[in-house]
Amino acid sequence: MKRPVKLDLSDFENPLELRRCRLDDYDAIVDLQQRCFPDMAPWTREEFRSQLQIFPEGQICIEYEGHLIASAASLIIDDDDYAQLHDWESVSDNGMIRNHDPEGDTLYGIEIQVDPAYRGRRLSRRLYEARKELVRELGLARIAIGGRIPGYGAHKDELSAREYVEAVMDKRLVDPVLTAQLSNGFVLRELIPDYLSSDEDSAGYATHLEWSNLEYVPKRRTARRATRPVRAGIVQYQMRDLKSWEDFERQVEFFVDTGADYQADVLLFPELFTLQLLTLVEGRPAQAARQLAEFTPKYLELFTDLAVRYNVNIIGGSQFTVEGDDLYNIAYLFRRDGTIGQQKKIHVTPSEARWWGVKGGDSVEVFETDIGPIGLVICYDVEFPELVRVVADKGARILFVPYNTNDRYGHLRVRTCAQARCIENHMFVVTAGCVGNLPFVENADIHFAQSGFYTPSDIDFPWNQVAAEASPNIETVLVSVLDTELVRRHKLSGTTQNWQDRRTDLYGVSWRGQGGPREI
Repeated sequence: MKRPVKLDLSDFENPLELRRCRLDDYDAIVDLQQRCFPDMAPWTREEFRSQLQIFPEGQICIEYEGHLIASAASLIIDDDDYAQLHDWESVSDNGMIRNHDPEGDTLYGIEIQVDPAYRGRRLSRRLYEARKELVRELGLARIAIGGRIPGYGAHKDELSAREYVEAVMDKRLVDPVLTAQLSNGFVLRELIPDYLSSDEDSAGYATHLEWSNLEYVPKRRTARRATRPVRAGIVQYQMRDLKSWEDFERQVEFFVDTGADYQADVLLFPELFTLQLLTLVEGRPAQAARQLAEFTPKYLELFTDLAVRYNVNIIGGSQFTVEGDDLYNIAYLFRRDGTIGQQKKIHVTPSEARWWGVKGGDSVEVFETDIGPIGLVICYDVEFPELVRVVADKGARILFVPYNTNDRYGHLRVRTCAQARCIENHMFVVTAGCVGNLPFVENADIHFAQSGFYTPSDIDFPWNQVAAEASPNIETVLVSVLDTELVRRHKLSGTTQNWQDRRTDLYGVSWRGQGGPREI
């Protein structure tokens, strides 16, 4: 008698795979859309790419036997922004989801679809459960959807949209979408007219439904606050001869102490204000710059100690640092919890390259802080709009710009570009520069600055885009309160919406630096 052959169970397995969407899924997604919604336009490649770049976690699909058979798309919003009646175009940014808000409280579903050949297998339930799990992981309050009611088209002559929805909720009628959503734990919040005009089966209507996360714990800095104030300080620093390192320490601590007295959340020093340490060294500029870099360990220790001791986040201007054989101009962020971030200057000015041999960096950072995400670019970098686009795309609402210019022309280039960046990206820009002279220190002998806090140009902001500005060429500390909630809402509903209205079908920013490719 032969022994039975042990069965290889893998021969009988045919698993479903629920995964994130990938860019190479585009053709399959469009094919699925055309079978599910033949009368509606599918995603463009640009829209699909934008969704994956901005919020990849929210774009999911189900694959079976090598075929994509279901998918769902979503973004995060602040529920307060869409509490009133809304439409699909506004809440989805016409499919581009550039209004995705990582600090929002609501996962908003903008599409869910199941291949007609595979309906009845509870695939939509799998997608909804995946969304619920994502909401729990991200600590969001709810899922919201604007659901189609495609069965209404056959009843619209005898029933109003309200009567039809009530009949579906009472289980007197079955709607292919609403019935499934109700069975997945969603609760009707309101009926929305003119939600998607091209949806003739639903007569343009949608149901605004919600599923609540019972594990939700409101964040301390909740999105429902009317304001999110950040108290920022700038040091317009006068360059002076130093007799010792201790002279430098005393000057720096004085300004940090002053900023802390004003309860500043963050204090910005100018670019390369450490050049005054060149009065302690000798040599030609290229040699002196590398000698200046030898102070970097002491500089890091000093600012780390001050940030913790005075309980203020400090952007310590910038300082020369040697890495390998290369000299960089690096701005350091000293958080008040003792951690440090850094941003290398990317665009090196002709004089920096010629006099000091500085090399440009190849990465742009956005820093998480207790005042929210912030950007940091150095002087000349603010004059390149593409670079700040990358910073804005990563979520920064305040951009800090330490700068160092020797005349009014250089200062005005920085100031004018800072104000332009505010308009383009719906953000605040804060600048701090050096004043005073360093006689006989080559390429650092004269300085001009008028540091300031700059805003977008709209009704909610100062008429001249200036929240506060220092007197020109006078050493001072200036403090201003910046409401980051104001710029967030301005991006969504300002008189002009530059970020949303970019023609990315015609142009864009392609980032190829450190951190991998990024299309904006």
